Amino acid sequence: MTIEPMPEGTPEEVGLSAAGLAQIDDMLAQYIAAKVLPGAVTLVARHGKIVHRSALGLKDIARGEPLAFDTIFRIFSMTKPVTAVAMMVLCERGLWSPDDTIAKHLPEFAEVKGPDGQPLDHPPTMRELMTHTAGFGYSLGFGESDAVDQAYTDIGVWEADDLADFSRRIASVPLAYQPGSRWRYSLSMDLQGAIIEKLSGQTLPDFMAEHIFAPLGMSDTGFALSEDQIRRLATPYHKYFVTELSVLDHPRFTKDPRVVPAIPAGGAGLYSTASDYARFAQMLLNRGELGGVRIIQASSVALMTANHLPDALMATELVAGMQKIGPGRGYGFNGAVLDDPVLAGAPVGRGTYQWDGASGVWFWIDPENDLLFVGMIQRMMQEGMPRLQELTQDAIHRAL
Repeated sequence: MTIEPMPEGTPEEVGLSAAGLAQIDDMLAQYIAAKVLPGAVTLVARHGKIVHRSALGLKDIARGEPLAFDTIFRIFSMTKPVTAVAMMVLCERGLWSPDDTIAKHLPEFAEVKGPDGQPLDHPPTMRELMTHTAGFGYSLGFGESDAVDQAYTDIGVWEADDLADFSRRIASVPLAYQPGSRWRYSLSMDLQGAIIEKLSGQTLPDFMAEHIFAPLGMSDTGFALSEDQIRRLATPYHKYFVTELSVLDHPRFTKDPRVVPAIPAGGAGLYSTASDYARFAQMLLNRGELGGVRIIQASSVALMTANHLPDALMATELVAGMQKIGPGRGYGFNGAVLDDPVLAGAPVGRGTYQWDGASGVWFWIDPENDLLFVGMIQRMMQEGMPRLQELTQDAIHRAL
């Protein structure tokens, strides 16, 4: 089967200003010149046509290698929306429902306890698992400040043999809060990987490759890279406790890209390019299909990109990295949803679905304006970094 590239056009033919889009490049170039960022690759598409893309700055500072359109990035949490689509493929097969308990599919959670070992108000559900409201915490494997997160680290969740073992270890720790009572960034999307493997009988990498990446022509996306792809991988940088951009070398974030990990993280494990991720985003914008190939039904996209948080949880401001949850800003399946942009103070259309990743990458789809944006950088997020998603949304709004 021949995979056709996304068509290209001019900004003006889709109702965008070329000069307005050029301001995005100017802004990013200033951050690069100030050594805030090593570089950036961006892509804008509207009405199904790529109308702007740029590659600015360096792939590797020491070697002076420039970024290119085919540069591969670690996309960390931008893996989450891909995992949501994998889950929706299985939902359409009738293998799970949002109202199922998690224990129906991962029996080890049948006996999970509430906070401090208390009984649960109700068993956590799949809808709660898909929306960071099931009661789980999060662990990076170092420097945990929360007792539940520390417990995950203490039992070595990331040293598990496989996703099934990963799930069993998490189930041995009491929940951080009563299911449905809070929104808390968590390991939920990594647990979804265990469910995908159990329901499909395939590994998570194989399932995504067969049902998402190959049909969409995402040839540079996966949990591991070939030697040719490794040559195109952007060097990751950080500014944690240093003043200059420094190469990131922590093994938790820079695993060997040649090897599929024992725990392929549905929450943070993928590599991709701006062009590949744009194909994924365009599929969502097209309500589940691209180039005549349907990945999921339109009803599944609608369910995935709808807000599932109750008003009580949206009444207060919550933060996950650069993302905010609060009035007008809810959460769908594995991504944020702006269901009232005016209330949220965001210059995007109603129903915009978005997320980002720890390496600074970000994207959104805006169904009301039939528009998508993908931004790829390789500097780890930290407080004080420019809020690139918000800045580029402002710029796109001005360019419309």
